[in-house]
Amino acid sequence: MDHTSQITPPGGFISRPVKSISGELTVPGDKSISHRALLLSAICEGHSNLRGFLDSDDCLATMNALRSMGVHITLESTDVRIIGVGPKGLTAPTESLDLGNAGTAMRLLAGMLSAQSFDSVLTGDESLKTRPMKRVTEPLGQMGALIDTVEGLPPLSIQGGQNLRGIDYTLPIASAQVKSALLIAGLWANGRTTVRSPGISRDHTERMLATMGVNLLKGSGQDVSLDGPVVIKARDHVIPGDFSSAAFFIVAGLLAARKGLLIRNVGMNPTRTGLLTILRKMGGSIDVINRREFGTEPVADLLVRKSKLQGIKVEPNLVPLAIDEFPVLFVAAACADGFTTVTGAQELRYKESDRLHVMSEGLRELGIKTKETVDGIVIVGGSLRGGCVDSHGDHRVAMSFAVAGIASQDIVQVKRTDEVSTSFPNFLSLANSSGLAIEAYVTTESLKG
Repeated sequence: MDHTSQITPPGGFISRPVKSISGELTVPGDKSISHRALLLSAICEGHSNLRGFLDSDDCLATMNALRSMGVHITLESTDVRIIGVGPKGLTAPTESLDLGNAGTAMRLLAGMLSAQSFDSVLTGDESLKTRPMKRVTEPLGQMGALIDTVEGLPPLSIQGGQNLRGIDYTLPIASAQVKSALLIAGLWANGRTTVRSPGISRDHTERMLATMGVNLLKGSGQDVSLDGPVVIKARDHVIPGDFSSAAFFIVAGLLAARKGLLIRNVGMNPTRTGLLTILRKMGGSIDVINRREFGTEPVADLLVRKSKLQGIKVEPNLVPLAIDEFPVLFVAAACADGFTTVTGAQELRYKESDRLHVMSEGLRELGIKTKETVDGIVIVGGSLRGGCVDSHGDHRVAMSFAVAGIASQDIVQVKRTDEVSTSFPNFLSLANSSGLAIEAYVTTESLKG
């Protein structure tokens, strides 16, 4: 497929103030579900068809890694066909598997490759090489995996030929990626694998495994178990729109959609929609309509209207349900009246950037008062004056500041936006079709690479 018309040009964004946005749009497929559908379908026995697949850089990195291990995958637009190789059918890659910026792919593949008969190496770009991996390699080690890191960071060197055993593991913090890696490894492990979580995290893996014939045992709280080894069955999947991508337009609508903005086919998994609760508490007008299901995943359309927002204290129990949406939530807070306080969000320091620091720094550049804390931030709502901010190569930060341009007094220039294609290849065209005024520019620095 030719992505030339979709991929964001290298360089940055210039986002201009607009009086109003409107219309309707459909955001691309869910990145988390696209990763999982690829990985699990690859180790099934039988053929799987995926509709609504997100053909972003991150998901294509996962696809290419699987192809490097002998999995036949075809991609036509957003439709994918996978010929599963079964639990023992993956073959040794001839070189390291480069996952680019895809942290989800690295952690989930670590679980899958720990059980294979061959050695493998997982690597990525400079940003991914700064992401902590001990949280997944240590419990996998307890299962019998042999994984070497560079002081807890990628690349991951995985030694094949290990016999994994089920363990009972309590996560230090709620993490869907670590939980998923352990459950995937548990498909090959002897005995019961139990993952206990101190809080709610995304349950896409559990929902998908259940459709593939795995008998998942739910314990008290957030505990989940499976008995291995178990062979999963091929299933077709319809992938809903990514809630994290919809989040940018939800906030944009609250800032400028005087006549309303309709966002269609949005995934409404309850482990993902904390942002809706938070924004409604801030006074946001968001109607959830036409509720339905794509397979096991709930879906709905969202009608968003311009609203007068009020700063709030965000309840800590909502933080894991909105962890990827905080950068754009911080933009909403900057446009709200009064103080918005977030605590219990230290996990934001370990994303593609230190999102607490980078967003705080950027908002101050735009004239907003902020105060960082160890695990959160205080934002004093005010008037965005425009200016130049650095996204630090973080796709969600870049798109959040592009949204901020809607409500600014002057243009907002966002530096280092190349990575937007990792999660949202057609962000610019979709945004501008709704009335936003964002343009890409090419920098001298970007051309040197």
